[in-house]
Amino acid sequence: MVFSSLVFLYLFLPVCLIIYYLIGSRIGRRSDDGVTPLRGHATQAQNLILIAASFFFYGWGEPIWVGLLVISSSVGWFVGLWVERCKTQRGKKIAVAFAVLANLGLLGLFKYSAFIVENINLAFITGLDNPGFALPIGISFYTFQILSYVVDVYRGEVRAQRKFLDFLLYVSLFHQLVAGPIVRYVHIANEINHRIHTWNDFSRGLHRVCVGLFKKVFIANVAGEWAQRTLGGDLSTLSVADAWLGLAMFTIQIYFDFSAYSDMAIGLGMMFGFHYRENFNYPYIAKSVTDFWRRWHISLGTFFRDYVYIPLGGNKTWGLRNLFIVWALTGFWHGASWNFMLWGLYFGVWIALERLFIERLLNTLPVAASHLYLMTIVTLGWALFYFTDLSRLTTFLKILFGYSPAQMTGVTTASDLSSHALWIALAVLWCMPVGHWIQQKIRWLRFDHWKPTTQSMILLMVDAVMLLSSTALLVGQSYNPFIYFRF
Repeated sequence: MVFSSLVFLYLFLPVCLIIYYLIGSRIGRRSDDGVTPLRGHATQAQNLILIAASFFFYGWGEPIWVGLLVISSSVGWFVGLWVERCKTQRGKKIAVAFAVLANLGLLGLFKYSAFIVENINLAFITGLDNPGFALPIGISFYTFQILSYVVDVYRGEVRAQRKFLDFLLYVSLFHQLVAGPIVRYVHIANEINHRIHTWNDFSRGLHRVCVGLFKKVFIANVAGEWAQRTLGGDLSTLSVADAWLGLAMFTIQIYFDFSAYSDMAIGLGMMFGFHYRENFNYPYIAKSVTDFWRRWHISLGTFFRDYVYIPLGGNKTWGLRNLFIVWALTGFWHGASWNFMLWGLYFGVWIALERLFIERLLNTLPVAASHLYLMTIVTLGWALFYFTDLSRLTTFLKILFGYSPAQMTGVTTASDLSSHALWIALAVLWCMPVGHWIQQKIRWLRFDHWKPTTQSMILLMVDAVMLLSSTALLVGQSYNPFIYFRF
């Protein structure tokens, strides 16, 4: 089930909210406590309802993977208690090693076993059978969440969760289960049993969901269809201009697709009393590759920084080695294919070069030149990300740089640009914090100058327009994937 489906928007979510607030809020709470469902602390019954809803959400397509989720969660919960009860440092390390081997072993079995067997067969001319395991949705995300919890318990940053169901809630929350952001237990530990529901959080969360849905349907899906039509078809018919335009569309698609999902995940969390950290911070306004990766998929970047890069020694001991290890792992995390490894190392090389001399050079250039440098590097990087077939990647890059007998311009390029001019302008502007800038410059547009009731009414009208227009487009739209579901 995806957030941008009509089943989720008009069946699953409303039913879940009704059961959660109208039924769950009354179980386990005194009738005379003087609170309404949307003003008060969450109950244990509401936690159980969220777990059941998350299992239903996750098992909508393939119920069998719910069992794997429970097994991984059980290992993480057990090891957390094991670590905390160990008296010796050696015992704690053994416990952490067990968790790492168990969880990464499951991830490797389902995600990388076919890739490993395929490459063994190619390298040693063997005939090993492909294990043929299907990839459970979201396994890369919840595996990292469990590992971050175990390591944080080991470091003493958080107490081990005593109740298995409360830990299972953390792992299985449907808001962020299948495509992130990667939520660390330490950030929401208090909210598992002590979160407070407020109308303000609910309305803000609903607004964030509507914004994310609009971004997904009106920007990401349109760009995705355009990119698929250009990059996914017969490359021999592409012109140089068409190739660049198709790659630009994928650059737009992947940002709006993933940031829209993160918006909806954060908004859904707020509607249920959880506060997740931001996962994107306008990455396309960055002026260097290093800055870009501080703004893009922040939860993954901080995971590798805190649990891989710094433990290896950071930039103090073998900094470049650690950098390339992290970026090789970052690429491989995205998929069992060599193109993802190349994509990760590609950015590792650019970040290393920036540390050596490019960053000093960028500081002497105009802002526009630095930004052009960043967007060129990032856009070319998305070509490595898109093409899992290396032969198609090579063909596409030759067309892109004019090393093939392709025409320079295509007959459809100019007409596509003119017919989509307004849409392109909207997409480009939405990559920048334009709304925040306008509110800062025009005082009467700032919410803090309005009464709460006025804010609520305006947001409600805006949300209704975005929701209804997105629904209208979804009814007739067949192209509606979430790119990061496959990771």
